[in-house]
Amino acid sequence: MKRSIRFALVTIAASLAAASWTAAAELTPHRAQYKVRISVVSGKLDTELRATGDGYVARHIIEAAGLSRMLTRGRMDVTSEFRPEADGIKPVSYRSVDTIRKDPEQHIRFDWTSNEARGTVGGEEIRVQLEGVAHDAVSIQYELMRDLLNGGPDDTYVLFDLDKLTVTKVSAAGTKTVRTKAGDYETIGVRHQKEGSSRITTLWCAPALDYLPVVIEQHRKGKLNFRATLTSYVPT
Repeated sequence: MKRSIRFALVTIAASLAAASWTAAAELTPHRAQYKVRISVVSGKLDTELRATGDGYVARHIIEAAGLSRMLTRGRMDVTSEFRPEADGIKPVSYRSVDTIRKDPEQHIRFDWTSNEARGTVGGEEIRVQLEGVAHDAVSIQYELMRDLLNGGPDDTYVLFDLDKLTVTKVSAAGTKTVRTKAGDYETIGVRHQKEGSSRITTLWCAPALDYLPVVIEQHRKGKLNFRATLTSYVPT
């Protein structure tokens, strides 16, 4: 059941009279590109959300750009397949290859018949029992977008994190007008933070784009260490 944050975000959304509100229940397939800053490295983030027979596939790729390619040749390539159901978006599979942060490679399948996540993390076999809906690092963004389309998110979600489940807390971050290369947007801020983590991620979501984040920021111990700003958006 939706909790207090729903009412806060509905109130915020009502104040965005200039924004294009949509009551669409489902996500809009699209391609979006962002300019990225990770600490001292600049780059680009390419995202694609593609419809399948019974759900979606989302792919996010981050690469260094310009002079930053002299500092790192790394690449982050993450794919999540998921399907929307009455109780929320359910991941089907998740794959992550990250040579920027040198995180272990992940290949995970979600079995909702046995309620298990199974696969490999860094080549090591893992199996995690799922208790209710859990999200991977990509599908959580689309869950939040879909929930915003339908009245507002919960104030907690469960994330699959490498080889365990963690709870992430969600709160409203207010509203602001965001100027990007893709245009100017009225946005609603949604902040989430995993329990026990010093990292706070804030999505500035545009109702005019079905709540696509036009700016994504991550702070650690109060210091901004990641920022992605929309440069182009094309519905497909």
